[in-house]
Amino acid sequence: MINWLQHWYIDQCDGDWEHENGIKIETADNPGWIINIDLVGSKLEGLEIPYTLIEKSNNTWFGYSITNNVFKGACSPTELNTLIEAFKKVYESKEAR
Repeated sequence: MINWLQHWYIDQCDGDWEHENGIKIETADNPGWIINIDLVGSKLEGLEIPYTLIEKSNNTWFGYSITNNVFKGACSPTELNTLIEAFKKVYESKEAR
């Protein structure tokens, strides 16, 4: 999924987008991961998705939303790949429309 996200990022870079937009992946103190992906200029610009939480167990979960042209996600320590995959599914479902 990291490879797919790298290519998504490259596809957005047009000489302007990358100067004000990007992707941030950081750790959280609960513990877990936080990811923010700017969607301005992408096929997802303007899309709104309310926060969705998927709990596989007490310690295995991920959740995301899209608001104000930002995909915002968080997950447990082992679910970063799953969270990126969720973003990919949203992006590809929008492509099909």
